[in-house]
Amino acid sequence: MDGRRPDSPKRRRDDQDDYDDAPPRKRSASRTPPPNASPSYRIAERPARRYSRGASEESHRYRERRRSYSHSRSPSRSRSRSNSRSSSSRRRPRSTPPKPTTLNYTPTLLLHGHKKPVSCVRFSPNGLLIASASADCTIKIWDAFTGSLEHTLEGHLAGISTLSWSPDSKILASGSDDKSIRLWDTNRGLAHPTPFIGHHNYVYSIAFSPKGNMLVSGSYDEAVYLWDVRAARVMRSLPAHSDPVGGVDFVRDGTLIVSCSHDGLIRVWDTATGQCLRTLVHEDNAPVSSVKFSPNGKYVLAWTLDSCIRLWNYIEGKGKCVKTYQGHANKNYSLSGAFGTYGSNSSQEYAFIASGSEDSTVILWDVGSKNVLQRLEGHTDAVLSVDTHPTEKLIASAGLDCTVRLWREQPARGEGHVGESGVKEVETNGNGEGEGEGYDPDLLPPIPFAEG
Repeated sequence: MDGRRPDSPKRRRDDQDDYDDAPPRKRSASRTPPPNASPSYRIAERPARRYSRGASEESHRYRERRRSYSHSRSPSRSRSRSNSRSSSSRRRPRSTPPKPTTLNYTPTLLLHGHKKPVSCVRFSPNGLLIASASADCTIKIWDAFTGSLEHTLEGHLAGISTLSWSPDSKILASGSDDKSIRLWDTNRGLAHPTPFIGHHNYVYSIAFSPKGNMLVSGSYDEAVYLWDVRAARVMRSLPAHSDPVGGVDFVRDGTLIVSCSHDGLIRVWDTATGQCLRTLVHEDNAPVSSVKFSPNGKYVLAWTLDSCIRLWNYIEGKGKCVKTYQGHANKNYSLSGAFGTYGSNSSQEYAFIASGSEDSTVILWDVGSKNVLQRLEGHTDAVLSVDTHPTEKLIASAGLDCTVRLWREQPARGEGHVGESGVKEVETNGNGEGEGEGYDPDLLPPIPFAEG
C-alpha cells in the first residue's frame, strides 16, 4: 500500500496478484476437537414443498382406479360409497398457481446527496429507514418510503465501506478506511464517543449478532475480530485468512460466523470457541469478496471475482457448491447483495437473490432454478450494494454513480424496459432540516442494548 486510495470505497484488487495461475489451497487435516469444544451444529432438513400438479393428478388417477374397482363389486357397496366419493370430490384442493418466471420491479425513488460513490446501502430491520455509506466519509439516513433525509452522520476520517444495523434498529455500526468502527444513535444522529479501535488496516465488513451484543468485523489486515458491543473491546481475534478479509456474517442464531477472503477461502467459525469448523474452497480458487448466510441458516452465499455467485451447503460432508449464478459482471469491485421473496401470496412464496453488477444493472435470480427473473436498469455506473426490505417488496441499490435508488414490485403490465418514468427524485445539499450534528459525546445517551 502506498498510502493513497482511489475515490471509490470498493477498491480494485491488486493487478499483480495472479490468482488464476495459483493452485487451490489444500485443506488442512481436520483435528479432533478438544473436550470442552462446542458440539457440531446440524440443521434439520426441511421437506421440499410440492409446487407442481403431479401429486394431485396422481391421486385423481388413483381415485379413478378405485371407482372402476368399486363398480365391479356389488351394487349395494357401490351405492354406499357414492356419497363419500362426492363429498371428497367437493373437498379436493385447488391446484396451486404456476410459479412466476419474471418479476416487475420498477424505479420509485432516486436519492441524491452523497458527493462520492456509495459503497453500502442497508434497510433497518424494522423497515423504516435506509442507511447509505460513501467514500465522502459520511453516512446518510433516509426514510424508506418517502426518501426524505433524516440525518447525515459525520465522524469518520476516511471513506466508509460497510454498515450494519442492530436488531432493534436503534444503533448503526460503520467500518471505515480510517481503521475504526463507530456506533451511531440513529434517533438523534450522533456518534458514540468510543470508537472500536484494533484493526491495523481498512475495516471492510461488519455484522451485528442476532442479539445485538456482539459485532464481527473483517479487515484488510487479514483478521476477523469479535467485539463486545457494550465494552467496545475485542473479545476474540481469529487468524482467519492469508489475504484481506472481504466479508463476514452471523448465522441466524448467532452460533456461527462466516468469513471470506481474497485468498479464495470461505471459513465457518464457532462463535463461542473461535474454532474453524469448515473451510470451503472452489476448484477455481477465485477471490471471494462478499459472503452471506441464507435466511434459514443452511447455506452460504458467496460473491467471487470471476463474475459468479455461489451457493454453498456447508453442513453436509465437507461442504459443497450446490448452485452457481451467472449473468452479471464482477471482476474489479467487491459487490454485495441480499435474499428476497416473491410470489402471488404469502402462503406461496419463492426465494430470489438480488445483486449489483459492474455493467450498471441490478439482477434478480430465482434461487432454485438459477434463472434471471429481471434486470433493473437505471444506474449509470457499477452497482456495488443491493439490499431487500424485510417485509415489503422493495429493493435499494447504490454504487459508483453516487446515488441510492429504490425499486418497488408492481403488478405485471406486460414486458418492457424498466425506465425512469414515474421516478421521484430527492435532492439534498447536505444541509437539510433534521440532519444530525455529528460527534457530540456530551449529548449521546447510553447504548440502548438490553443486557445479555
